[in-house]
Amino acid sequence: MTRSTALSRAPGRRATPSRAVSAAIVALLLAVLLVFFVLPVIWLLLAPSKTANQIVHDNPLSFGSFGQIGAAWRHLFSFQNGAVLEWLRNSAVYSGGSLILTLLTSVPAGYALALTRFRGRKTLLITTLVTMIMPSATLVLPVFLELNRFHLIGTVWSVILPFSFYPFGVYLVYIYFATSLPRDLLAAARIDGCSEWQLFTRIALPLARPVVGLVAFFSFVGNWNNFFLPYLVLPNSDQFPIQVGLNQLLSSTPSFNPVAGAGLNITIPELSLAIIVAILPVLVLFLFSQRTLVSGMLAGATKE
Repeated sequence: MTRSTALSRAPGRRATPSRAVSAAIVALLLAVLLVFFVLPVIWLLLAPSKTANQIVHDNPLSFGSFGQIGAAWRHLFSFQNGAVLEWLRNSAVYSGGSLILTLLTSVPAGYALALTRFRGRKTLLITTLVTMIMPSATLVLPVFLELNRFHLIGTVWSVILPFSFYPFGVYLVYIYFATSLPRDLLAAARIDGCSEWQLFTRIALPLARPVVGLVAFFSFVGNWNNFFLPYLVLPNSDQFPIQVGLNQLLSSTPSFNPVAGAGLNITIPELSLAIIVAILPVLVLFLFSQRTLVSGMLAGATKE
């Protein structure tokens, strides 16, 4: 009796250190997350409320004043006669224009790869997968040479056309149509006399709205945050998107570039405010599209 009781208690005694180790690991991970993600975000949100001198000498997580936020706002949007607003407008044009072309090409391409059989289909699908996993920077040089060959460098199309090439979107749509679209529904529609174009526009496309929304979100965010390609193909400041504009603001901040001089209005508070302004469109888009994103991510996860 005594032996069996001891054996029954032994697992409980061994489990206690295990739970303590697990709790310690979780606490350590949360601490790392706090230090390397949460605190920098809080600092960024508070920085525009302080002067450059206060940022250096005051508590990093202290709040300055709303008046300083207004001053940073005025200084920021007076930089180069309102260049920030022009950069935001350029980003909207580049991201929106390429998004339209992405949806017009990625959705039909994914549908065709999933539901039609043609010579070279597997080769095309493998090429799409290989291109999808390649870093985008590896294609910048051939894309630049191609754009230069067609005399598109420095034009709107030098950004919109490369942004429209989105193999990840093709793959997402392919996965959805290959796993979630009922084949019996398509067969019944063919019996009723629907053409292939009618099958796509009247049946497949309405059912694929969640995954189309997911492709649209990822495409827009990727295009909005893209820096390298616009930096290479756009020579003039009035053509820059906001991400390239942030680089110019950084180079105009004396704290980061002493050669810039101390007489400029751009200091750390204005630069922090510019970063917040740059991410606001993506944040607002995410907040208003959460339901679509969740539906899109679950699309294809189950099959009737």
